[in-house]
Amino acid sequence: MRILLIHQYFLEKNDSGGSRFNEMTRVWSEQGVEITVLAGMIHANASGKAEKYKDKYFVKEQYDKGIEVIRCHVSESYNVNFIGRLWGYFSFVFFSTWAGLFKTKGKYDLILVTSPPLFVGITAYVLSKFKRIPYVFEIRDLWPESAIDTGVVTNKVIIKISYWLEAFVYKHAKLINVLTPAFRETLLNKKNIPAAKLIYIPNAADFSLSEELLQTFDAGAFRKEMDISDETLLITYVGAHGVANHLIQLVEVAEHIKDKPVLFLLIGDGMQKKMLKEEVQNRKLTNVRFIDPVPKKEVFKYILASDLGASVLKKVDTFKTVYSNKTFDYMACKKPILMAIDGVSRKLVEEAGAGVYVEPENVQDYIEKINFYLENRKELAVQGLSGYAYARTSFDREKLAQQYLDHLKQI
Repeated sequence: MRILLIHQYFLEKNDSGGSRFNEMTRVWSEQGVEITVLAGMIHANASGKAEKYKDKYFVKEQYDKGIEVIRCHVSESYNVNFIGRLWGYFSFVFFSTWAGLFKTKGKYDLILVTSPPLFVGITAYVLSKFKRIPYVFEIRDLWPESAIDTGVVTNKVIIKISYWLEAFVYKHAKLINVLTPAFRETLLNKKNIPAAKLIYIPNAADFSLSEELLQTFDAGAFRKEMDISDETLLITYVGAHGVANHLIQLVEVAEHIKDKPVLFLLIGDGMQKKMLKEEVQNRKLTNVRFIDPVPKKEVFKYILASDLGASVLKKVDTFKTVYSNKTFDYMACKKPILMAIDGVSRKLVEEAGAGVYVEPENVQDYIEKINFYLENRKELAVQGLSGYAYARTSFDREKLAQQYLDHLKQI
């Protein structure tokens, strides 16, 4: 079987960020599936291109056995402003379509495309017509709703075009994969997508990385290297520092509890990181630290050395439908979750007994929940184990990758 995967943010080896398809494709390739990935040259949270991509429009890489990646040009205006971001999206659409038509070889069985951005659906549609093969569309985030709710998109013309494009892409997809049950309900009840067209393969926990570290990693020594005492309640956030994440709420909480033995560790990058660092400096806070993006195996070390993992998003209704990627990494590392996302993410943590829900942007609620852990530290291990067991049963990457492949083979 040969799959053409369109994924603008497919990670490079040892890169940081969401590695859903890096792990999925590894499992598939081990079963003899050949995958060609059309990917972008700019990381989702990076400020520009790596030096090796400068002045180039296409770069072919052998990512792994059975997995070839064709990196396609993305405009470096990507992280300048909203117009720059749109130009970045459309530049990828043009160059990924060109690469799919002229840089790939042989016959593929199907196209698999994952969004956001929604615009990658244009590439999938065009290539499916030229290559006469079906495409499967995956929804990792409801777009344009999330962009509208967070205030990123306000132009009525762009909103109207986006909704039209969304309906068009959904209509022509052979299957649509959704990452949460709430996405499925939205597509069924609000967007009138037939149930037979929908499948559900969610994000998952990567036990291939956590298992070895759980046995061998010395978390105490790692904390000592970072000059963090055993008495400090270490709360780690891993992920993007963007508008949707609204990490200023963690800075505000830190300011209110600066007299308590609590430290927030924020790992990642994004458009708001500079602002957040300035806020921490202006408020003279010593209980917030920033770590630049690190490879996923290194991220797991920081999580294992922590007491809690934080999943944080802006308080908008659309985010009640999403699962945070890093929630599953926290579970895989046996760490309880400070879940500042309502809806299905809250339900997940509460059903799993894997942490506590905190109302997003409610500083007082944060303080109450953090005080609970300061006074009941034994709960950290209990909830961490509970989340781990739940993820083992329902969100094992290897099992879900196999289920996904079974659906693709049926096509």
